[in-house]
Formats: sequence, structure tokens, C-alpha cells
Amino acid sequence: MRYPGGVTALSDLELSVQPGITGLVGANGAGKSTLIKILLGLITPSSGQVRVLGLDAQEQGPEIRARVGYMPEHDCLPADVSATEFVTHLGRMSGLPPTAAKEQAAEALRHVGLHEERYRQIGTFSTGMKQRVKLAQALVGNPGLLLLDEPTNGLDPSGRDAMLALIRRIGSEFGIAVVVASHLLSEIERICDHLVAIDGGKLLRAASLDSMTQALPWLAIEVDEGSEPLRARLEGAGLTVSLQGRALLVRLDGDPVFDTVRDTIADLDLPLTRLEHRRHHVEELFERRELDEPTEAKL
Repeated sequence: MRYPGGVTALSDLELSVQPGITGLVGANGAGKSTLIKILLGLITPSSGQVRVLGLDAQEQGPEIRARVGYMPEHDCLPADVSATEFVTHLGRMSGLPPTAAKEQAAEALRHVGLHEERYRQIGTFSTGMKQRVKLAQALVGNPGLLLLDEPTNGLDPSGRDAMLALIRRIGSEFGIAVVVASHLLSEIERICDHLVAIDGGKLLRAASLDSMTQALPWLAIEVDEGSEPLRARLEGAGLTVSLQGRALLVRLDGDPVFDTVRDTIADLDLPLTRLEHRRHHVEELFERRELDEPTEAKL
């Protein structure tokens, strides 16, 4: 996708998204929102072909939008109508008959925890409640695909946790594909089964979350005090030890390493606060740039 002035938003990106939750990650400006708009048929790509649920995005945009639930990033809700009126209206726009639209609106609002407040005007809602209304209108109409653009935008920590729990439940119980676009990589790690990482409009990597955050051959140890004596004792036992922040990293060269670490901590009577197998985090994958650049991703 190229904009006037020679700016390329997306290039050589091919994806296949299956049921479950797929995280679309990248920094602001990486091309996430552009990709969502292309999938919805709202903008036409400069080249290539886009099919969503078997439909051509360039030729069948209205049909796609009737079958795809979309939660936009920014606040776009009318203040002077109730939640049930708004979600019912969106259900009608997706093609539902009046009675079915009203019933499914009530069900969608119940799923997002707004059943008791469904007759209140949206203008009286908190930011968290407004985000739930946007999620409810994306759910109404039984979509085959959900596109959620920065769903935790503007929420405080407790609101973020609640929204992420809702998305996780929808992805596991509803049997539909969910794509969550976010620049908050730590949140994506909590809820997604698959990851699509893009940078500068290009695909960096697409794979299962487990494979992108695979375990490393290091054991991470944190103690409240005594880290230097512990390091000296472990190195004296022939182990490879390095320091990362507050944690000692011990290379796992074989099964006896864990037993040696455990016994040494016990012998020194140290207050252990953390002992875990070190894993990659998504942030590190972007920082290292040690990613493949495949042209096709099968999720």
C-alpha cells in the first residue's frame, strides 16, 4: 500500500488467519490500522489481492463489513442514545431483522458486562464502559472475524485487565477468528495464540506465540540479598553465570544445573524471590531484529 508522496505503508504481506486470537503487533505507524482498513474494504491497496472470508475486499467491501466485527481505536460513539439502541442499530446495519437485532444486541451487551446499564445513554458512560460498547457492537450480527484496533486504548490498568479478559473469553468460547492490533506487546503476550509482527509495513515474522517466545537455555534467579556470594559459589561449581538487571542468569548445560542452583541457594540460606526458565519476550524480538522475513504466514 503506497500513499501519495511515495510513502509505503504495507509491502509484501500475505496472511492466513484461523480461529483463535492473533496479535497484530508493531510500533505506532507500522501499518496495523492501514491493514485493518484494507481488510474492511475501506481503502484500496496499490497492488495485490485481499480476500476476507472468501470475499474480495476491493469488490465486496459492503459484504465483508456485514460479516466482520470491527472495533475502532478512537472514540466514535454517539452520546445521546442508549447502548442498546446503538448496538441494535449496528445489528440492523449488518443485515439482521429488527427483532433479531434487538435480541442479539442484548446478548452482546450481556457478554461485555453492560446488561444492567444497556438503557443508559452512552454519554454518561466511563471510558471503560464505552470501550465495552464498541466491543459489543463488533460482536452483534454473529461475525466470522473480529478486528479489534487498540482495544485497551485509554483504559487504566484494571480496565485493561478486564478488557483483555473479555477478549480472551471471546477468542476461546465463540469459535471465531479474532485479530487484535496493539503496540502494547506485553498485553498481546497475555491473550494471543498467534502473533503477526510488522515493522515499517513489512512482515517480520508470523508464528505461534509459543514459538516466538521460546524458552532459552538460561535459568533466571533473583534473591533479596546475597547475589554476589551466590554468583561466586555457582561459578566455583563450574557454572556459567551472568547478570541481567537484578537477575542472575545461569546457563543450563545439563540436568544437574538446576539441582546445583537449588542446593547452593539452600546452603547459603538466601531469600529466593524468583527462579524460572528464561524465555524470550516479544519486545526482545523487535529489539534484536533476528527475525526471518517470510512472504507468507500460515497461522
